[in-house]
Amino acid sequence: MHFRDHRELEVYKMSYRASMEIFALSKSFPKEERYSLVDQIRRSSRAVSGIIAEAFRKRRYPKSFISKLNESEGEAAETQTWIDFARDSGYIDSDIAKRLDTEYDRIIGKLVVMQRQANKWSV
Repeated sequence: MHFRDHRELEVYKMSYRASMEIFALSKSFPKEERYSLVDQIRRSSRAVSGIIAEAFRKRRYPKSFISKLNESEGEAAETQTWIDFARDSGYIDSDIAKRLDTEYDRIIGKLVVMQRQANKWSV
């Protein structure tokens, strides 16, 4: 697999788009959530993409690569939890929450495949 930049990875593109959607949605959350749910959901959703970028740069070291991908997977799962909180608090519509949750399931799936095939990514 030959990619010059982490921005070429489909999983990066997916996570970046989802994070930007969460950012836009979280703008409408109540003011009292600014320093709790808003910060948490923005931080974890953005971390998915950021850690994918780190993993890409560490791909010559399989254990570090796998560790970073696993970290990104954890952030994606955390984001799913914050989506649940936002839905159950009435801040986002159930259909939007379901779509975002499904998108993060797809992201997690791609990260797991990359971890299992780490040798294909080494430089």
